[in-house]
Amino acid sequence: MSTPQPIVEITPTEFVARRQRGDALTLLDVREAWELGVASVPADQQVVHIPMGEVADRLGELDRNKEVAVLCRSGRRSLEVAKFLQQNGFQTVNVAGGILAWSRELDATIPTY
Repeated sequence: MSTPQPIVEITPTEFVARRQRGDALTLLDVREAWELGVASVPADQQVVHIPMGEVADRLGELDRNKEVAVLCRSGRRSLEVAKFLQQNGFQTVNVAGGILAWSRELDATIPTY
């Protein structure tokens, strides 16, 4: 059995730069629905929303041919989901600092909670 690779972390700024370069990345937001009501990534980023507790049952909604960048509030839940996805054959990165970092780095109009 092979040893799992460590999860690479990228900043929100790096995520947007990679998307702009044309990298095929799925942005997976694993926060709860109520959290999206408080603070959301701009719609132009084409976000897939699957709450953390539902990811295992909804793997079929993710494209295995695209790297999955996982996002949550601060980066902790997303790191756990990124590890789970990697164990299930997905290539993943964690968006370090989550929506809090997104607000700090890219869009201060996104509220922090």
